[in-house]
Amino acid sequence: MRLGLALPNATPDGRPLTGPALIAGARAVERAGFDSLWCFDSIGRGFMIPDPLIAVSVAATATDRLTLGTGILQVPLRRPVELAHRILTTHLICGGRLLLGVGAGSTKADFDAVGVDFETRMQAMHESLAIMRKLWMGERVGAADLKPWPAALGGPKVLIGSWAGKQWIERAAKDFDGWIASAAKTSYATLADAIRRYRDAGGMRAIVTNIAADLDQPTAALPDDGPFHLRCGKDAAAERLARLAALGFDDAILVPRGHAEPALAALRALHR
Repeated sequence: MRLGLALPNATPDGRPLTGPALIAGARAVERAGFDSLWCFDSIGRGFMIPDPLIAVSVAATATDRLTLGTGILQVPLRRPVELAHRILTTHLICGGRLLLGVGAGSTKADFDAVGVDFETRMQAMHESLAIMRKLWMGERVGAADLKPWPAALGGPKVLIGSWAGKQWIERAAKDFDGWIASAAKTSYATLADAIRRYRDAGGMRAIVTNIAADLDQPTAALPDDGPFHLRCGKDAAAERLARLAALGFDDAILVPRGHAEPALAALRALHR
């Protein structure tokens, strides 16, 4: 199982994020030996995080080997042709290292902030993905013809974010390049059931993201119906990651309390 990390949203000493801190954070994650770096997506929740496509593009220019992912990009918040163009540009900059995690979104505040209907988000995602995939292949859709650069033709690998959905997990297995679950929304038991369904449908790459990690917290048992997390001691955290690997997840993406290099080293040592 590969181990990834969320991009920092603050400086190492907790001050508000700056451009240099974002770049330094990406480089620190790579130096610490993690396999991937991930950016999230929110707009209307009362706090600001970097735009995921811009952030992974910046991280790509600052690193050499990290896989770069969006976990997840909320497709219905954007117009599909414009988004397809931005994604192709990001794919070009990342040089084949981009994993595009996409989803319909689950937080109404984000939709209210941009004036998009929340109730029709599933249909909007279905329609937008179909449009974007055609455009990435160089097809014309209505008046839109992006004519992708040869190095970006076909677009990036697309993974579907779905926490426990009855429709999109199976679609991720059959029609896309992978599936992304969220530990922040999901218990260990639900993760176990969902990955079984994904593998039964023929799915390949399975990623669990949003795993809160704080090794300075006292260890307590995970509640049966609570989110999966690593807010516990080192031994317990290593055991929990081993349980995820045993379920068959290919990647685990941690969200640490901070990105100071000693903390990153301790997290990386949990799983090799």
